[in-house]
Amino acid sequence: MEIGILSKTISRPTLEEELDCIRAHGIRCVQFSLTSTSLSYMPDEIPPSVRDNVRQTLAAKGVIMSGISGTYNMAHPNPVVRQDGLRRLKVMIEACRDLGTSVITLCTGTRDPENMWRRHTDNDTTEAWRDLCQSVSQALPAAEEKKVILAFEPEVSNIIDSARKGRQLIDEMQSDNLKVVMDGANIFHRGELATMRQVLDQAFDLLGDDIVLAHAKDLDQDGEAGNRPAGKGLMDYDHYIELLRQLNYNGPLLLHGLKESEVAECVGFLQQKLVWKPASF
Repeated sequence: MEIGILSKTISRPTLEEELDCIRAHGIRCVQFSLTSTSLSYMPDEIPPSVRDNVRQTLAAKGVIMSGISGTYNMAHPNPVVRQDGLRRLKVMIEACRDLGTSVITLCTGTRDPENMWRRHTDNDTTEAWRDLCQSVSQALPAAEEKKVILAFEPEVSNIIDSARKGRQLIDEMQSDNLKVVMDGANIFHRGELATMRQVLDQAFDLLGDDIVLAHAKDLDQDGEAGNRPAGKGLMDYDHYIELLRQLNYNGPLLLHGLKESEVAECVGFLQQKLVWKPASF
């Protein structure tokens, strides 16, 4: 394992400057956002010139694109919104490998029409599950054709709000191209912090073989917890990292949910936990 970061945690006028700042922290793995280019988050098209520039610039700076963010509300109550998100996701799938990665991260969504990270009382309905499954099943053929992994993140505010539901989704979809982003700070329902290790153990038991990326942030309460920088909350990082090690996970531990001013301290925290050396320049 080595330390990575979501690219737009550090924002600069150009991609080159942004990557220089990331490397200055000894980080060489990113979960990339297209907003680091001239494009929007999920654009209508990704021109060949942009694809080439992103891939070549990352290579020149010695940065690995471990995955690219492609989150939209896959369970939005409005089917028109869902179809527009699916269309844009297919644009990203088509361009993914040209950009330099084979992993796109997803959000399983919510019935809240305004905020895809906010829980809604209808999230547990059969209709919400049906719409999410339809969104995923419509995206998977394109991903399978392009040999791209779609990786969803269990998150208490979304339709997939537990490891158990994550397992159910994978089993129903029956595709090797559907995998998991594990964020240990995102899976605790109200009242579960007292059994943190047991909740983490269950999540890894159910989803461990399908984890392709791991996030590193923290939480300040259970339920719909506010994001905290890694090491600044209640997360049992020793146990979380040990579970990743037991899987022989060798991907990045990607920092997010923090400000640029907090990056150095969070890198130092993870260095201590991982007994990790900064990437050489």
